[in-house]
Amino acid sequence: MPGMMIAVIAAVVVALGASGVLVARQARRNRIARHLKVGPNGIVESRYVRIGGIDQWIQIRGENPENPVLFVLHGGPGSPYAVFTPLIRSWEKYYTVVQWDRRGCGRTRSRSGSDAGTFEQLVHDAAEAAEWVKRRLDKDKLILMAGSMGTIVGVPLAQRRPDLFEAFVCTDMYADMHTNEKVGYDKALARASKSQRQRLERIGGDPSRWNLRAWQTKMDIAMKTDPVTPNAVLKLLFPLAFASPLYRLRDALSLLAGFMSVQKQMYPEYSRYSAYDYGTAFKIPFCLLQGESDVLTITELAQEYYERVEAPSKAIELIPNASHFAAFTQPDAFLRALRK
Repeated sequence: MPGMMIAVIAAVVVALGASGVLVARQARRNRIARHLKVGPNGIVESRYVRIGGIDQWIQIRGENPENPVLFVLHGGPGSPYAVFTPLIRSWEKYYTVVQWDRRGCGRTRSRSGSDAGTFEQLVHDAAEAAEWVKRRLDKDKLILMAGSMGTIVGVPLAQRRPDLFEAFVCTDMYADMHTNEKVGYDKALARASKSQRQRLERIGGDPSRWNLRAWQTKMDIAMKTDPVTPNAVLKLLFPLAFASPLYRLRDALSLLAGFMSVQKQMYPEYSRYSAYDYGTAFKIPFCLLQGESDVLTITELAQEYYERVEAPSKAIELIPNASHFAAFTQPDAFLRALRK
């Protein structure tokens, strides 16, 4: 009997704790929802659109439908950027911002399942999504903005479909994955504590010999030892997913599940990626907006790719006091650079 009483009390405590968390979550969601309200002339839409034969989720937000449209390709490869909407609210004064949860990610995962497809399939999906956005917003062209592993989709998309876009903006750019991970490993090793160094030494410094777990080890230590914004990815992504009024609880849980699942599904592809395989020629203006001290997508390597880009015009800006996720850790500085 005493054991049963303890079990009942424990269950009540857990239930009350969960209830308290849910109450706090709803209060924060309400605050964020108030922050996200747009003016009477603005546009706020979110819906499922049939893309690539499945339902995929698209969000459109802005203060003025006449503004240029920023079509965002998220990273991860399973990390939808719609969760960052509260951080980039100021962008909506100047752009209509379109977020798209890709296959196996976020709210698309909630509706259409966990299959992430291939990067080639995502390029086709992205073109189809951009065409839908153009029709919906009655625009001739969009601005393509790709972040982190979104650049793996963005580079071939910008080259193959310049008819869809007036400019290509890269941030957190992967230029060559093998070189990026080798340089990132060496930099993380130099910053690591004794225990972290031991973990890194166990996986070795040759990315071509890594499996997914080894790559995740390197990423974990690189993020934790980031001297500018340590663990920014985890500190921003997961709390915002949980508190976002744009995501129901099941959608937030789906987003977190997709974060890991899509990494696993697509590792064999992204571990071999190089933007150089697609060449460096673009028929539309090319912009690189990179954190000055990015420890995940190494800034110097992105700059090297930029130097070889051939485009009608090109521009580069390094965001001060920013590492990975410069757009979301320094959204106002990033906006100023973007508007240039």
